[in-house]
Amino acid sequence: MPTPARLDQDRRLSPLGRVATGTAVALAAMAAFNIAAARRAERRNPPRGRFVDAHGVRLHVVDRGSGPPVVMLHGNGSMAQEMLLSGVPDRLARNHRVLVFDRPGFGHSERGARFATPVMQARLIRRALRRMGVERPIIVGHSWGTLVALEMAFAEPEETAGLVLIGGYYQPTLRFDVPMMSIPAVPVAGDLLSVTLWPLLGRLMAGPVIARLFEPAPVTEHIRRGFPVEMAVRPSQLRAGAAEAAMMIPSVASMMERARGLTMPVVAIAGAGDRMVTTARHSAELDVDAPGSGFISLPDAGHMVHHTKPEHVAAAIERVANIAWPQQSFPVRQPEPVPPL
Repeated sequence: MPTPARLDQDRRLSPLGRVATGTAVALAAMAAFNIAAARRAERRNPPRGRFVDAHGVRLHVVDRGSGPPVVMLHGNGSMAQEMLLSGVPDRLARNHRVLVFDRPGFGHSERGARFATPVMQARLIRRALRRMGVERPIIVGHSWGTLVALEMAFAEPEETAGLVLIGGYYQPTLRFDVPMMSIPAVPVAGDLLSVTLWPLLGRLMAGPVIARLFEPAPVTEHIRRGFPVEMAVRPSQLRAGAAEAAMMIPSVASMMERARGLTMPVVAIAGAGDRMVTTARHSAELDVDAPGSGFISLPDAGHMVHHTKPEHVAAAIERVANIAWPQQSFPVRQPEPVPPL
């Protein structure tokens, strides 16, 4: 039963004050739930690889197979686990050492405040590779990860055997989804949203967002059953994804022009029906003169080409490997013909 003092205090609260108090309590409850859910997600999805320290940032990397190295970089909002679910790393590990990174801020990797841009992430991952004794890899990037892959090649072309770029975004365009996706990156307000409302919205929207990533193809069973949405909607990963969304357009201002000067083989591969990045505007326009370079368009495939057409992506990587290391032979396996470059 409320005490007389409590009743007197309630009378003094204005309607606006009651709303503010109720909102604060609700936000605190959401924050407590989301923080606990993030910790639970990390316990339920432990690291599958090893950790390497680079420039003071702890990066998680899954390291499989042996042979000439292939480095794989996932897109925005994703993690190494998603790349592993595609099956492409397992295909490649028959002939190669395959290193699948959680990029900074995603999966089990730390963010590091100064390693948010593609340029800085390229330096960070290159440093990690040196610490692991990896020399002259083929670098495979998907979506936002293609920007990091390209920056690695721009900075150290002699240390890059080749590039395979999947569903990349390479020139500035008007995008109405970017402002919404960038909200958690806004100082103070974004921090508050990312720990309260945004994870709950992320859980509700995960199904439709994943479906759009795959359209016009259906979502694969591996992703449906195996992708850890609970890891993707952690406050820390939402902030990392928002920061990358905010810097995506300015980061590609000169990407096309600089790519023309690359000297290693560069293969761009994308789904003709990609709903996230217009293939004809980006991957098809990536013009590289180096031998072995070209563009592969896959019909009936969306943004997640490495899941919907894994055999074609693996074949494209082996093609680049045969150019990069001509003294070795890497069989190109696929159940149907790969479109010509």
